[in-house]
Amino acid sequence: MGFQKKSFWAALGPGILMAGAAVGVSHLIQATRAGAEYGLALLGIVILACVLKYPFIEAGPRYAAATGESLLRGYRRLGRWALGIFTLITLGTMLIIQAGVTIVTAGLAGFVFGLEASITLLSFAVLLCCAAVLALGRYRLLDFAMKIIMAVLAVSTLAAVILAFWSHPDWAALNPFTGWGAVWTAGGFAFLLALLGWMPIPLDVAAWHSLWTLERAKQTEQMPSVAHALLDFRIGYIGATVVAALFLLLGALIMFGSGEALPESAVAFSAMLVNLYTESLGEWARPVIAVAALTTMFSTTLAVTDAYPRALRALLEIYAEGEEKTDAAPHHRLLYSAAVLLVCGGALAVIHFFGKSFTGLIDFATTVSFLAAPVIAFLNLKLITGAYMPEEHRPARALRMLSYAGFAFLVVFCLIWLGWKIF
Repeated sequence: MGFQKKSFWAALGPGILMAGAAVGVSHLIQATRAGAEYGLALLGIVILACVLKYPFIEAGPRYAAATGESLLRGYRRLGRWALGIFTLITLGTMLIIQAGVTIVTAGLAGFVFGLEASITLLSFAVLLCCAAVLALGRYRLLDFAMKIIMAVLAVSTLAAVILAFWSHPDWAALNPFTGWGAVWTAGGFAFLLALLGWMPIPLDVAAWHSLWTLERAKQTEQMPSVAHALLDFRIGYIGATVVAALFLLLGALIMFGSGEALPESAVAFSAMLVNLYTESLGEWARPVIAVAALTTMFSTTLAVTDAYPRALRALLEIYAEGEEKTDAAPHHRLLYSAAVLLVCGGALAVIHFFGKSFTGLIDFATTVSFLAAPVIAFLNLKLITGAYMPEEHRPARALRMLSYAGFAFLVVFCLIWLGWKIF
């Protein structure tokens, strides 16, 4: 691609986008609920899941920086079957997942700002904001906005945890053995499976990350070295893991043992979290947790609103022409804009027409992503250890061992989940 200088600062960005996509419902709702219901009993398991999934998500920036092409192009090199599998997963989940993160963000924005509009109208406003950011500034503005949002998220979440410690909580919640018995019940085990399946993010993000890495390189005119691309990724991935731990800690500190019935709705749960925190510390603390909650969900919605159209464009170009176009091609930009309209419009239609059965739709999408995880892990591992990856950039022995352990974890996890659903 004709890039000369190699600088970490030029590479910094895709990892932040990945973190923004990660810290959504899995962090704000699932991690907080884990702390609220089980104290710190699940903290070690959450961190273990993040560690075991690491090699398969890292494959995105590793492959892109080493070869100058996306994972999607790599899947095509493996065979049409591999690209076809990823395409089916994307088409089967994109509208429902986009609708899911949007509706939570919209409901939370309505609660925080006291808006009385319908959820469809609020969702339209959220998607319009995301589409405007992407249309006006494309990747450059997305990259800048996400760095600001993630900085606000990190500061507000950390401040919330510090304030929770300050409020003299029930210190029994910090004993990792206090809530352990409740995990091994029918409800606790079902929750554990759901929590680990989406922590910190589905493996689809590896392909998104490879596309963001290449887009960042085009923007800066500097192709990152593999070392710089991986450092950027690790900053985002470790950050997403730390934020998950902070939300779990927050739930343990202010909600564990409260006796409050936890609502199933993500928006209602978020509202309850804000209200409980306010009751604990006073009305002055409401903005801190409200900002943390809202920025968490908006960052996810913004990142996903870019990721699915970007992946769709890449898939269309690979299927149609067999080689990726440069960003200078007029129809390259047009395809992206059309894909943004398609994904946003489709998600809004899902919210409007299928709102009453929305839980069932989300269950379907999460099930597809969950069962696809071992397949995507296999493809990524095959790609970064195979002939299409330069030998000097293939994973070291220790990372390969972690990959095999992670793959076994995903397979066993899916078998346990299937057995749970069947029996």
